[in-house]
Amino acid sequence: MSTDESAPTLRDRLREAKPPHPDVPALDPGAAPDDPRELVVEWLVDAVEAGVSQPQAMTLATVDADGAPESRVVLLKDVDSAFWFASSSLSPKGRQIEAEPRVALSFFWSERGRQIRVGGRAVAGPREVSESDFTSRHPASRAGAIALPQSSVIDDPEEARRALDAARARIDENPDFAPDDWTAYRVEPESVEFWQATSGRDQVRLRYDRDGDGWTRASLWP
Repeated sequence: MSTDESAPTLRDRLREAKPPHPDVPALDPGAAPDDPRELVVEWLVDAVEAGVSQPQAMTLATVDADGAPESRVVLLKDVDSAFWFASSSLSPKGRQIEAEPRVALSFFWSERGRQIRVGGRAVAGPREVSESDFTSRHPASRAGAIALPQSSVIDDPEEARRALDAARARIDENPDFAPDDWTAYRVEPESVEFWQATSGRDQVRLRYDRDGDGWTRASLWP
């Protein structure tokens, strides 16, 4: 099979990718709040108001029993003293969190030239929060969550469809039902790093690290 050496490579194509908008907002480390969670909320609100698609989508990284990292995108539900997301405790990520609660989160909003990285520990929140989260989900989502164990292999599509139909009927009959394994997790942050692109090729990085009841803050070289 012949190849055209003049054709652009994937590396060439990637270098042609569109950069962030030239009017991305600025990050002034000297004016940043003492608590990084305040800045996280400020950036989230900015992303929503700027029309970023699903700015609450974040990558959650865990490790398996052999120490191998795994990551997937989940949705942030809230930010208070911690970062909240929900999942089944029987899912792969739920079992990994039970064995090793240290996790990492990351947000990336290309339209705003911004990234946030969070390191911390994931713990289960109060049961009533888990139940409220589950019952507030769309019925189709609830049915999918209880039809079969998350990430299970589909050996028989017909059997899977029957399980989903049964789950839908169960949700219709009892809208307040919430499975015991559904868990609202709190990621209690130990470090939070903010990355801001600029209109040129410079970058601004600001890192917070937990220090007792407060935080230390440092600017990082790009």
